[in-house]
Amino acid sequence: MTRTSHTSPSLPAPAGPYSHVVAAAGLVWTAGFGPQDPRTGSVPEGIVAQTEQVIANIEEALTIHDLDLEDVVKVTVHLQHLKRDFAAYNEVYARRFSQPYPVRTTVGSDLMDILVEIDVTAAERPVRSRTASP
Repeated sequence: MTRTSHTSPSLPAPAGPYSHVVAAAGLVWTAGFGPQDPRTGSVPEGIVAQTEQVIANIEEALTIHDLDLEDVVKVTVHLQHLKRDFAAYNEVYARRFSQPYPVRTTVGSDLMDILVEIDVTAAERPVRSRTASP
């Protein structure tokens, strides 16, 4: 099996020994992204702003394989305060992802000084064969 791994300077620096994106067998997986701004490392205040930044980071990661949120098939979300923040996070999610929505798991987690972390799995687009024009 061929596997490709990528780490990008246009994404927040990994907090450990892992890649931002891995592709294999027609699927693309992202690392769990937090709400750090890739340029400054700063974290915005509040669940709405943090969810927006996390999804922006995921969108940037998907561009490595010429994908976008429409290609996402599975989302895993970790919320620091599940009961308190679910509704506000869910509003941002519903606005940024479109129907038919990917499958999703949302859990409460003890996160490191952030309110939300998200990772996704996306399906690579089929490669169309190129034919010579007549």
